Parts: sequence; structure tokens; C-alpha cells
Amino acid sequence: MTNDLLQGYEAIGASDDEMFDDAGAFRDDYREVGGVLQGWSLEEHQQREERADLALLSAGITFNVYSEEEGTERIFPFSLIPRVIGAGEWSRVEAGLKQRLQALNLFLLDIYGEQRILKEWVVPDEIVLSSPGYKPEMAGFEPPLGVYAHIAGCDLVRDKQRGFVVLEDNLRTPSGVSYVLENRTVMLRVVPDLFPRWGVRAVADYPHQLMDMLLSVRPANSGDPPRAVLLTPGIYNSAYFEHSFLSNQMGIPLVEGSDLTVGEDDYVYLRSTTGLERIDVVYRRIDDDFLDPTVYRGDSLLGVPGLIRAYLKGNVTLVNAPGAGVADDKVVYRWVPEIIRFYLDEDPILPNVETYSPLIPSELNHIRAQARELVIKPANASGGYGVLIGEQASSAELEETLAQVEAEPRNWIAQPLLEFSTIPTFEDDELHARRADLRPFVLSGDETWVIPGGLTRVALRPGSYIVNSSQGGGSKDTWVLNEEPG
Repeated sequence: MTNDLLQGYEAIGASDDEMFDDAGAFRDDYREVGGVLQGWSLEEHQQREERADLALLSAGITFNVYSEEEGTERIFPFSLIPRVIGAGEWSRVEAGLKQRLQALNLFLLDIYGEQRILKEWVVPDEIVLSSPGYKPEMAGFEPPLGVYAHIAGCDLVRDKQRGFVVLEDNLRTPSGVSYVLENRTVMLRVVPDLFPRWGVRAVADYPHQLMDMLLSVRPANSGDPPRAVLLTPGIYNSAYFEHSFLSNQMGIPLVEGSDLTVGEDDYVYLRSTTGLERIDVVYRRIDDDFLDPTVYRGDSLLGVPGLIRAYLKGNVTLVNAPGAGVADDKVVYRWVPEIIRFYLDEDPILPNVETYSPLIPSELNHIRAQARELVIKPANASGGYGVLIGEQASSAELEETLAQVEAEPRNWIAQPLLEFSTIPTFEDDELHARRADLRPFVLSGDETWVIPGGLTRVALRPGSYIVNSSQGGGSKDTWVLNEEPG
């Protein structure tokens, strides 16, 4: 670390840094990137960062942060120093994600079918049937190709001993892939000299792969040619930029609930200037409870009356399927290794983070005794909200959370505090070690495809373990190398 740009960089505590080894030398995967960065001055980095911010601003890459008083639209903070993953390590991650999604889809097909896994007591039935994501109206229904979760965004962190491990699964309306694509566009425009000579795997094919997947799961009686739409809650949704971006990239209509109607024949139609046009696939970015006011929340103005009826009659495909959320329930997550072994007769390629459920008396006792060393999470919240980190909490906060855990044990889990890996990130013109996770996106239709890399989210606050954009996090481009460095 010889120049102003990299000088003085220090790792955080026991966290493993991804760019530098313990002696301060570049790790193999970062050697070429690091060599280029050493040739930059601080001023040059600032100039390139300003160009990147302008590119993001002009592209309209924003998200909404909601507080109790108001919603604020912001640009997602972006770091020019990429995350680099070697070809060999990525092969393991890719295989592990495909294995995981295959098992979770078999789990969903089973619990809405024969429920073998519940009858054989592999997963306690009260865990599954009490999940907010479990939708009993899906019982007995088999979606096209048997796929419930067509799009998954699994959150991974890199553990010093085990490599990448799965922190949680997102199988309802996972977001963030638009940032993956736009981050790469900005990097190619602003820092083309940073890309290594052995090449980085492209991510631009995602919209094409997504469209192929949508059409592969169309109903058997679909129209010719089949038609798909992207259903959004509207412009005030935090991920509206992504909805607009993906619909544009795929060349399909971006619609709201009022744009669709279900006819007397139980088919779904798009209202257009030329009349009603039949729709075969709805890529929905609306939560289950708002999809159809005749089945779920009666006060929903976001969904389409009759949509679930049309779906259960096999006249339209919903991506992801209603009821898929039971498989990304944080309590069900505790049993995913057993789910993989039950359906595939294989050990998990990507391990879970050790997880404790207060529904199990011995694990509740462990949570009480070790609360200071644990992260206690609400089971069905998102965005990093409600998470309590034991070592950072006051005694009053800890006691209050433990009381909630004991009062509502189904609504909580606990995990050890992982010192997951850090990546160099600029803040206030200084390079700091910041913890990061990774959200790869997996598509499942007639084939399963994993985007090479995914969304790297970075905790920009010093010492923070929370990477969510709503909690002040930023992002990086993720580079999967074409081959191992020579």
C-alpha cells in the first residue's frame, strides 16, 4: 500500500479483508485491480467518482427511504472499488445456489401437495402452517413445471473459515438486480482500465434470461404469441426504478393493477387502446396480500380482483407464485439444510448460518444465556429493521427484545454475530474497511441460471453489520473472473 489512495488502510477487528491479506499484500484475485489502483492519485479517484455519481444521477438510479414522516428518494451510494470473486470460488457458489433453489421448490411443491416432509417430522408442521407466507388456498395446485420460486435473491456473507454462507433467502419479490446491471455500465464507462486482462463475466444477459424464464413457465393454454407484463405497485414503491428498468429491458408493458382485468372466462386481460389483450404471465412485484382483494386484503387497490381465481384455473402464471414466501421465512430457514437432504439426498454445498429458534426450549435457553453474543431478528421483517445486535445493545434494549422473544417465539430467530468479510470502500475521501454481503439472483424455469456475481451491498457506517440501502448502505460492482489469475 504505497500511495495516498491506499495508504493507511486497516481491517476491522477479526474480519477477513477480501482485497488484502494479513500481511497487507494484495490477494491473488485482486492483484491486477490493486496494481491499477496504486497508479491512481486521490484526485484522480475523486474525479472518477464524480463522473460515476453523475452517470447514476442521469440514469435515475434511485430508491425511496421511508420514515414515519415522509419518503425520501435517494441515489444508491456507489463505490468504484469492485468486489472480485475468483472463478473457482464462484463455481461453488453457483452450484450451491442451484441446489438450494431446487430443494426449496420441491419443498413448496410438497407442502402444498402431499406434505411428506411434515408427515415425516423433518420440519415441524406448526412452523410451516403458522408462517405468514403459507397460503392454504394454494393447496393441491401445481404451477407450470412445478416451479413456485422462479426468481430468488439469496443473501450471502463470506465467513473466514467456510467461505460464502447463506444468511437468508428471498423468494417473494427480490429486488436489486437493476443496480447490478447499472453498476456494471457505470464501471465500463468510468474505469475501463480497471478491468483485469483475463476478463470479467458479463451480467448484461439478465433481462434476456429473465424473459426466457417468464415465457418458459407460461400456461399450457397460453396465447400465440404468449404475452407477459410486469405488475408494479406504482411510482411510490421503493423499487419502482427497477420495475421500470426491467420492463423496458424486456420490452414488456409495465402495468398497475387497474390496467388489468379478469374476464368472465377467467383469463387475465390488459386494457389497451386497441381493446382487451390476453396476458399469460404476470411478473408481479406486489406482495401476496395485495395481489387480489377478493382473496387477500379486501382494501387493496394495488391488485387485480379475480387474479388468484384465474391463476388456480391455470389461465395465467404468476411469478413468483403466491405462497412462495413460506420458504423464505427466517424460521423455516433454520431447517433448510434438512430440506436439502430430504429432497435431494445431498449435503448443502452452501451452509446456513447457525440459527436458533425460541420455539425449541433448548434453543430458547441458549438465546437467553448468550444474548450478548447473538443477533436477534424478527422472523418476517426486511430491510434490516428490528434487528438487535446483542453486543451493541443497551441492557434495556436487550431485556425488551428478550421479553418480545418469549412472548412471541414464532416471530423471532437468533444467530451468532458473524465477523463477515470487509472490502475497501471510500468515504469522505479516505479508504475504510466496510462489511459487505452479496445477493446473487437465480432464475428457475425450464432451466436454472445464476447471474455471475450479484449485488454487493456495503455497510457504510463505521463498525456496522447492516448493509441494507434503507439503513444507509451502499453498493459495489461484483466481478466474477473468467479464469483464475496466473
